[in-house]
Amino acid sequence: MRRLPVWPWAAVMVVAVILFGFLDWKSGYEFNFFAIYFAPIAFCAWHVNFGSSMFLAVLSALVWSAADFLSGHVYSQPFFAVWNTALRLVSYLVLGWSVSRIRELLDKERRTAEELRRSLSEVKVLEAFLPICAWCKRIKNRKGEWQQLEAYIGEHSETKFSHGFCPECARKAMKEAGFLENGNEKGR
Repeated sequence: MRRLPVWPWAAVMVVAVILFGFLDWKSGYEFNFFAIYFAPIAFCAWHVNFGSSMFLAVLSALVWSAADFLSGHVYSQPFFAVWNTALRLVSYLVLGWSVSRIRELLDKERRTAEELRRSLSEVKVLEAFLPICAWCKRIKNRKGEWQQLEAYIGEHSETKFSHGFCPECARKAMKEAGFLENGNEKGR
């Protein structure tokens, strides 16, 4: 799936984060818009790129922190303001990374599936019934020509051949060549 251009969409998402911060500030510290910041981060992670989602994660945490501060929220200790901001930052970063990773894995799976489909379409399939000579073992092809078995199978599959003798044919060839006598043949 094609990614969207970075700058126009990232700019739109930055405006969305600032708008969410404004809503957060106007609603006060009692009504929290924490989760609404997830939308632009996830959108950028999925449709734009990982870097833009990380930028928006940091921006979202900073905008939330500013909205919280400007809303007049007073904490008993400054540590709690830092803690809340850090917690939001981590959650936004994890969301951006997770959505980017899921997108990356899905893209990889799509590419792999497409390569598999392409490979399967290239596989040459042997016919169900092959006319084969009972004597010389040549195969009649679609053009009506008789081909060696190895040549025919090699053209219709990825099979490679190596030649050798089975034990019975080896004995027969050795006997015809005069290397074996009738008595020795039975002993093997």
